[in-house]
Amino acid sequence: MSLACYYFDWAATALPDTAFGNAQDGADMTVFGNPSSLHREGRKAREALEEARERCAGVLGAPSETIFFTSGGTESNAIVIHAQLLRQYPISILSSTTEHPSVRENCLCVEGMGKQIGFIGVEKDGRVSARTLEKALSKYPNAGFAAIMAVNNETGAVNDIKALSAVLRSQAARPVHLHCDLVQAVGKIPVDIRAWDMDSASISAHKLGGPRGIGLLYLRKHLQTLYRGGGQEGGIRPGTENVRGALALADCLEKRASPAAVQREASEARLRWKRLIESLRAHDRCTLIPSDRTDDDERFSPWILQAGFKDIPGEVMVRALDEAGFAVSTGSACSSASRERPVLAAMGLNPELSLNGIRISQGWSTDRGSIEKLIEAVTKILRRY
Repeated sequence: MSLACYYFDWAATALPDTAFGNAQDGADMTVFGNPSSLHREGRKAREALEEARERCAGVLGAPSETIFFTSGGTESNAIVIHAQLLRQYPISILSSTTEHPSVRENCLCVEGMGKQIGFIGVEKDGRVSARTLEKALSKYPNAGFAAIMAVNNETGAVNDIKALSAVLRSQAARPVHLHCDLVQAVGKIPVDIRAWDMDSASISAHKLGGPRGIGLLYLRKHLQTLYRGGGQEGGIRPGTENVRGALALADCLEKRASPAAVQREASEARLRWKRLIESLRAHDRCTLIPSDRTDDDERFSPWILQAGFKDIPGEVMVRALDEAGFAVSTGSACSSASRERPVLAAMGLNPELSLNGIRISQGWSTDRGSIEKLIEAVTKILRRY
């Protein structure tokens, strides 16, 4: 598609893929019935919905009965977190200190309803380690739920979910429900829901080039939720299902999240990031976040980069780049109205560097020419300020 700017804010939302738009607005317009209706059009819609469910499950390597369609990652996270209010015995709800606002804010919400909330610290690179998880489990022996995202949406830090899950299973005093926000992981890094031994996970279509308003929740085992309605989606997410959105999400996953596609695109992304990281390191006023990140660093996703510029607040750099035709951000779009940077603060960064940080994120259509243009723009801005 034609753009009026160089787009480097893919972590906020991916550029829409017109191929997925067909499932939303074109070829399947004949599937318009309500999947709960008993007539022919309703049965046709039900068949399409279950086809989408099976296709999503096939890509994710999970049974189709564990896939529930939602409006996106935020709702998927909220459903599971608020369901903890219905647990029969007192539990502590743990969350890493670098979670997305849709996890962090919902944890604070259930805290206001009487649940004890605890936090899992991170190392200086922004990742949860076995050490920090064990420390949290020791502090909160009643832990019954833990939210640990796979890829951080601001820094690109990749958590070793398989290793952390093993810690939970062996060190926790009681069974702990492990929930993983996979929104920035699926289609970007290799994901193995079964091998990672998670209990639930959230995915969003618009991060994969699909339409907004559709996502899914993976649930290894059924759980009782606070929502009530017509009983759709096994009672997990009542409400008339978004059939066209579900089909589009299936298209997204099949195109973007297959092992071959992830490996191919990630390799290209790392090559583009290598050039950008080398250039940013050459500027003495630029600090990568964390400062020891390298161009081939497996601790981080090759799609997201955080950097700070001395004496230039992040908001100023974002505006300056915007005027030059480049779209970047200071962090999560969901908390853009706030100047606080809780993710960077959790990493132990000094307040000045945190406020100077910007997030640069690339996508499948980002090319090396755009990287060169971004490098030129940053250089000019540093000369000006």
